Amino acid sequence: MNLLRKLLSLIRFSHTLFALPFAILGAAMALKLNLYEDLEYCPRVIEWVGILLCMVFARSAAMGFNRWADCELDAQNPRTANRHLPTGLLTVRSVLFFVVVCSVGFIVSTLLFLPNWIPFCASVPVLLFLFCYSYAKRWTIAVHFWLGGALMLAPFAAWIVVRPILWPIPLPPILLAFAVLFWVTAFDLIYATQDMEFDKKAGLFSVPGKYGNKIAFRLSAICHVISVLCLALIPYVYELFGLIFEFGVVVTALILAAEHWIAVPQSGKPIDLLRVNIAFFQMNIFVSIGLLVVGLFDLFM
Repeated sequence: MNLLRKLLSLIRFSHTLFALPFAILGAAMALKLNLYEDLEYCPRVIEWVGILLCMVFARSAAMGFNRWADCELDAQNPRTANRHLPTGLLTVRSVLFFVVVCSVGFIVSTLLFLPNWIPFCASVPVLLFLFCYSYAKRWTIAVHFWLGGALMLAPFAAWIVVRPILWPIPLPPILLAFAVLFWVTAFDLIYATQDMEFDKKAGLFSVPGKYGNKIAFRLSAICHVISVLCLALIPYVYELFGLIFEFGVVVTALILAAEHWIAVPQSGKPIDLLRVNIAFFQMNIFVSIGLLVVGLFDLFM
């Protein structure tokens, strides 16, 4: 149990709440559209369990792999030098074993969706895409968008599980996926401002390291605006949403504005790590869970 506790701490298991609500919302939207069009297909309980298991296993495998891939960099960075692998709290062997177990768990969990073979066929490519993120910062400035792309798969994949029709792809899951893409990119840009100096010295490709924190905060704000616009468009292309969801989008916009007010330092002052972490975790959890609640209420009440 102590080893499991350390592994869950390693991957920050609580951060699963970032993407899971959007996966559930994507699945709920697909279910409502099925009912609206009088389709006979309705997901079984085991498929809802499968969505949950796939989310947990995929993120755990990706985070464990990321911690292993970044072990040497983490040891050199004062902010991350006290993580599990640099300090020896966990061994490389135990972390890699955890990654393998979670990867297999993810692939096996996709079998719960049979006779829908799409998730199983996509499972290995999805894992490879998630793992490659860990090396993106070594060669591309788009690393923040790569992370956003990894999490945008959640609502789209959940939609495919509940509504296994690859073509034509309707606008609702696309808009929701792009909302997640830019939302995640925005808060990752804010989070990355903590490592501006280290990224410069290490030659890593991050926006703060290459262009400075001021540009990173501005790009983050632009990404947040695009994310809110994507969310705001969903009720107009998906008529099953109404005023309740639109109200949730307005509240989301206010929360994201407050996130920037908290995280962006005043002129001439250094980055406040406590304020950045409040903006990164606490406020974004409100966004994801809040949108799920108002979305489900609007769809089924």
